[in-house]
Amino acid sequence: MGSIQINQSVAILCDGNNIERSIHELSKSKNTMINFDTLIPKLLNDRGLNRLLYFREGKSISTKFAERLHENYYGSVIACHKSADIPLSIKATQLASKVDTIIIMSGDADFVDLVTHLKGEGVRVEIAAVRNTTAKILIEEADYFHEITKEDWFVYKAPRKPRMKRS
Repeated sequence: MGSIQINQSVAILCDGNNIERSIHELSKSKNTMINFDTLIPKLLNDRGLNRLLYFREGKSISTKFAERLHENYYGSVIACHKSADIPLSIKATQLASKVDTIIIMSGDADFVDLVTHLKGEGVRVEIAAVRNTTAKILIEEADYFHEITKEDWFVYKAPRKPRMKRS
């Protein structure tokens, strides 16, 4: 017989500030953004996406970005009062009974207790982050580690202002 297709459902929870900081550090550019169109299929690896939530501290969330996440992945951007740690943890705990796997996009050691808790609830927990800015203990605690590399981001060019011609 052929292999049995197991329909796993996955929730991806992204700590936006942590990931942005990591890729800015690695790419040496503040204009670097995660390319979700290449990263998401890689993370899912043929599993079904239940939801994609992007937690972001601060007001400067691009509406274009939010719209694209929504259109392509029914994703939503969640503005956080302070860091994403608590809102992301609450959401992950709420989703634990609804999905098979939770992928946390963050290298922050603050999520170690969350990972341990979710695994205790029977959820597979994967971490997606830039290796050299990810806490070793987080990688060890997770069921799987997806390394985010330069293939997973792009540098956007800010539109240049047209220069006035001198007559």
